[in-house]
Amino acid sequence: MADSLNDLLSNRDFDEPLEVRAIKDFVQRYFKVEVGVAVQPRMIIVTTKSAALAGQLRMSLPKLQAAAETDKRIMLRIG
Repeated sequence: MADSLNDLLSNRDFDEPLEVRAIKDFVQRYFKVEVGVAVQPRMIIVTTKSAALAGQLRMSLPKLQAAAETDKRIMLRIG
C-alpha cells in the first residue's frame, strides 16, 4: 500500500543545516544583507546579489569559514 504524500513529508526534517544558519547570520550581522546558501557534499555556495558584496565576503572568507565551523570549501556566486 502506498503512503500518502502527507505521511511521507511529515516524517522529514526541513530545518536548515547549522552551517547555513551560521553563514546567513554572519552576513546579516556584518553586512545587513540577505544571501542564498546551498550546501553540497564538498562545498557551500553563497549567492549574493552584488559583486561588491561578493568582494567584501571574499576578504572575510576565513572569518566566514570559522563562523560556519566547517571544512567545506565556500564558493561565492553573484546572481
